[in-house]
Amino acid sequence: MVPTISIPYPLGDPGTSKEEQWKLRYHRVGVALDALAIDVKEQTVFKVKI
Repeated sequence: MVPTISIPYPLGDPGTSKEEQWKLRYHRVGVALDALAIDVKEQTVFKVKI
């Protein structure tokens, strides 16, 4: 599982600039892609920095 911001806006926050939203989305998608490369045996929560 890769944590998101909120249910209505999982990959963004309409209260922030488009640049900040892009950084957040870029980071979260990168974490999600890295997670796909890992052989997960049990529930795992991947850490995000942003």
